[in-house]
Amino acid sequence: MPALIFDQVTKTFPHHPGQMLLRDRIREMVHPSTSMHGTRFEALKDVSFELARGESLGLIGANGAGKSTLLNLATGCAKPDFGRVVVNGKVSALLELTAGFHGDLTGAENLRINAALNGLTRRQTADRFEEIVEFSGVRDFINEPLRTYSSGMAMRLAFSVAVHTDPDILLIDEVIGVGDQDFAVKCLDKIKQFQREGKTILLASHANELLNMLCERALWLDHGHLVKIGPAAAVTAAYASGQTPLAAAAFAFD
Repeated sequence: MPALIFDQVTKTFPHHPGQMLLRDRIREMVHPSTSMHGTRFEALKDVSFELARGESLGLIGANGAGKSTLLNLATGCAKPDFGRVVVNGKVSALLELTAGFHGDLTGAENLRINAALNGLTRRQTADRFEEIVEFSGVRDFINEPLRTYSSGMAMRLAFSVAVHTDPDILLIDEVIGVGDQDFAVKCLDKIKQFQREGKTILLASHANELLNMLCERALWLDHGHLVKIGPAAAVTAAYASGQTPLAAAAFAFD
């Protein structure tokens, strides 16, 4: 059974040419399919693929291509307008890393809250607390309010929590290089450890070398459309060559 299935998935968002009244925004939130103001923007259009257990798949495409939307659908935080998304396994997402963190709480308090949001019990968090802190490299400041942290320190703590939740599927959106060079190496080593353990990884990045190093296959998105999926080296080379999506579509499933 695949770890992740996207079956003819389409996801749209409201697109407005001008300002809206608050009551209209509330009405649209409650009834998103009945928008009377503006049009619907198609973030993903009829996207289908499967991700096998233990496989690493890279996502590539320009900003606004639909990579983050695809990842959010895989987490379950968003639902498709059409089609279906099937997830088989526990998911941990490295997307907006510090979402849910509070500046007035200490690093330790934020760690425990974020661990709970990622599905860890109190016992599991207590058992992994020292390991998480050690990996993050912020031990000297773990009992200080988060507002005293640099942005890099906060992201390192959030990354450390996420990768210690023992997921079956790891979703990553351009965050492997958080922190300094030494921490970036630790991040890569952790990802490679997950691969050796048979974890499934979905990685969005603009760095072709990183995708080629970590992923067996890659998926190229352009304006919400799946342009090409295949061996990572072939897909990243086609993308880097500046090949037009129309030309690439002729061999989209090599």
